[in-house]
Amino acid sequence: MKKSIATCLTSFLFCSPMMAQTGIYSLSNIPELVKKHADVVVQRESVDVDIEGVEKFAIKVDKIFTVVNENAKDELLFRQYSSKNISIEDAEIKVYDANGKQTAKYRKKDMSTTGIGEGLIEDGYVTYYYVPAGSYPITLEFKYEIKVKGTLNIPDYLIADASEGIVESDYTVHVPSNLGFRYKAKHTDIQPEITQEVNATVYKWGVKNFEPPGDEEGASEGQGRYPHITFAVDRFSYYGLEGDLSSWKTFGSWIANLYNGLDNLPPDRQQFFVDLVKDAADNKEKVSRIYHYLQENFRYVSIQLGIGGLKPFPADFTDKKKYGDCKGLSNYMKAALKSVGIKSYVAIINAEYDKEPVDPDFPENAFNHVILCVPDQNDSVWLECTSSSNEFNELGTFTENRYALLITDAGGVLVPTPKSLSSSNTLFTTTTVSISDDLSAFTETVFNAKGECRDLMNAILKANRDEQKRMAVLYLGFKQPDDFEFSGEKSGAGSVTKLRMALAKVPEFSTGDKLFVSPRLYKIWASVLPRADNRKLDFYFRFPFEKTDTTVLKLPVGAKTDALPKENEMSCKYALFKSRYWYNESNNSVYSVCTLVLRQHRIPAADYPSVKKFFDDLMQYDAEKIVIRKPAVSEKKAF
Repeated sequence: MKKSIATCLTSFLFCSPMMAQTGIYSLSNIPELVKKHADVVVQRESVDVDIEGVEKFAIKVDKIFTVVNENAKDELLFRQYSSKNISIEDAEIKVYDANGKQTAKYRKKDMSTTGIGEGLIEDGYVTYYYVPAGSYPITLEFKYEIKVKGTLNIPDYLIADASEGIVESDYTVHVPSNLGFRYKAKHTDIQPEITQEVNATVYKWGVKNFEPPGDEEGASEGQGRYPHITFAVDRFSYYGLEGDLSSWKTFGSWIANLYNGLDNLPPDRQQFFVDLVKDAADNKEKVSRIYHYLQENFRYVSIQLGIGGLKPFPADFTDKKKYGDCKGLSNYMKAALKSVGIKSYVAIINAEYDKEPVDPDFPENAFNHVILCVPDQNDSVWLECTSSSNEFNELGTFTENRYALLITDAGGVLVPTPKSLSSSNTLFTTTTVSISDDLSAFTETVFNAKGECRDLMNAILKANRDEQKRMAVLYLGFKQPDDFEFSGEKSGAGSVTKLRMALAKVPEFSTGDKLFVSPRLYKIWASVLPRADNRKLDFYFRFPFEKTDTTVLKLPVGAKTDALPKENEMSCKYALFKSRYWYNESNNSVYSVCTLVLRQHRIPAADYPSVKKFFDDLMQYDAEKIVIRKPAVSEKKAF
């Protein structure tokens, strides 16, 4: 239920190339700062949005752009979404070679149109055409007009993508004065020219000779990270339903009307839930039982088009079909709780682990997901109703760390969701390495995992054998095994996974009678972070975590330790690492214990250099070896 129209129009219209005109579009005429790091150069772009009233608006797009190289081959695809509320009035593509000579022309009738919807929702269509490129650079002209019924989602002015240089671009919005038009600049400070027409105000933004913003690895995904202007009107219409977006409260009231009367179950199903929780100790246990029933008996399907992008199916429909999308399953959970006298609220939210929170001071339809909140004076319960694996009252970084709009009886209330905690995502490993005289070994590693780490281990267990090996070696950083076996079971809120391996050789290398052995079979941290020079965007780890590893190296008879790494403790503002080692003579074993904690997954750009240094130092330290003196030479065993 993402900014439904905006999503389609932004991802289908503005993330892809489109537009037209004639002329010589040689890159030699382009300023160096525009083309130096560009895969696409926008020669000229004009977008005109005419909001005709509360019920409709039209978009005219005229864009001429040069695809510089194969890195931007996806920009050769023209693609537009349409439905009964969105119509493509006209479309034209012209193609020019490197010398500006027109080589092809395509009209709407030359394009392909395919239906989407699968029967659950109204029909939708995608009209598309892929322009073949014999060589690069190639210049395209996309020119088209789209009419939209409804004004809830006015497409953003997406100024430039990472590798997109702009020679000239402008974006104009015509707005009737009685709608209450608002705009918000993000990652840019450009301001509009504002003029008056009869019964309307005209806003025009523009840029010239704009260099590519550039990409920074590890920044948030999507267009939101790049310079853009977002828009909203206070009075809007969506599928004929008028609403007020001047505040979160009034927008929540409009959403509430969409859900009104849909959270009712027939008497027999209400009684089912009453019986399900009749001996529960308290309300929290009742919620937990019903949530687990939902997880075990319902499946998630995606329904995003049309009014279905915002309005759920009735709870009775979901109950019979045993499937639903995020809003349908959340509404069903709400109905089930209502059956046993527990109040809950659906909450709309912008999901994905690296999404920016909505701006509390700028009400807009910036949401794409629905979850459920069971309020409590001390500790509200949050439920991700689309997940079959999330533990009760566990959201995860998909929806933590941002604002959700609770749809209450009194309207919308913007509230923060829980913050991601390192203690919610833990991986505790214990490894025993039994080294034979010939320096081969059998090993057993026990993983106790919780939260996002549990999901990782569950994914490994579900994978085929080849994929398991790849994940063990490349993702977890284990030594390449000669043979291995994963096994696992659920344990409370977490999981226990075992990995047994056979290794032909444990030491990394040897010199004389000395063997150099890694303190751990896997890397406590194995990723080189991107460079820190002049970073402008925040860096995102996937999630905060706590890792603790205990490794026991059982040495062969006659082998002795010669040197152990020094105990170490290092830290920065967002992370901590400590380790210690000792030798137990009674069982001729070396013990290694280390802990790594990442307290926060989003690192502000200004703090990133210190975090980069911390993990670089950690990888360097983690490369240190235990030195063992070889045992007396013995006949090598068959492995």
